[in-house]
Order: sequence, then C-alpha cells, then structure tokens
Amino acid sequence: MAVTIAVESPLQDDVRELVAELNEVLLALSPPEACYHLTVEQMAEPGVTVWIAREDGRAIGCGALKRHSPDVGEVKRMFTRPECQGRGIGRDILTRIVGAAQDDGMSQLVLETGDRHPAAWAIYEKAGFTRCGPVLDYPESPYSIFYQKQLGRTASAA
Repeated sequence: MAVTIAVESPLQDDVRELVAELNEVLLALSPPEACYHLTVEQMAEPGVTVWIAREDGRAIGCGALKRHSPDVGEVKRMFTRPECQGRGIGRDILTRIVGAAQDDGMSQLVLETGDRHPAAWAIYEKAGFTRCGPVLDYPESPYSIFYQKQLGRTASAA
C-alpha cells in the first residue's frame, strides 16, 4: 500500500503510541541523560511542525522541524517503525523537513542523534548533512553525534 506523509498534530493517540515506541528504542540504546526527547506536547507547540507517515491509516513514521530562530531549525523525532525501515520513509520525511526550512528562509538545519544509529547517519549524510561539534545548547557527549546542513533556496535533501 502507498505511504502518505502529511503535517499532523502529534496529540493523536496513534501518534502518541508511535512516539512512545521511539522513546523505548532510544532508551534501549542510550542512557536517559543522553536522550533529548521532545514530548508530544512540546511537539505540538508553535514553532514545531510534525510530519507523520501513514500506511493503511497506521502511523509508521515521524519527523519534526523545531524552529529555534528565523535562521536555524532543528530536525527532531525522526523515526520509522522497525518493520517499515529500508523503504525510504525516513528520507522522504527528511526531504519535507528540509523543504519547509528552506521555505521559511532558514540558513541552517542542525540535529543531534545517538552514537548507535548508523542507519540514521546514512540518511542524514545522503541528504547533505555533515558532522560537526555540539549544536544549540546540547552538551558534548560520547553518546551524541551532531550534524548540520547549510541551506539555500536551491539545496536539496535527496
């Protein structure tokens, strides 16, 4: 079945379940103090846009753009359910995040991800993100990998 990706509220029950699954996965890979989760309530705040991937109506993936300033946005809450991985869903969500940041006129996207997430690294690197030092107010940590991407109207996530 076709996968659809759209901007949705994170305050839906099935999205809450998806985010809870994401949190379980992250907590299995990193200590709690190294997990910088946005709650679904924080994801619903102004300045955050959430994309939900669905297949047959079921929420199977998510990603968010958190706006920190007119120039800087952060990629947050990227996740595809394990049984749906490898189908380009994360890449497609990231493409939408990058596009929205460009449409907003941002000059840079940044993100923090875990040190045990090579599949995520591959998606970010293929989308033109490069590793960097700590971003925003994240501390230096052996559990964190940081990325940045300079944006322009002609930049692409693909």
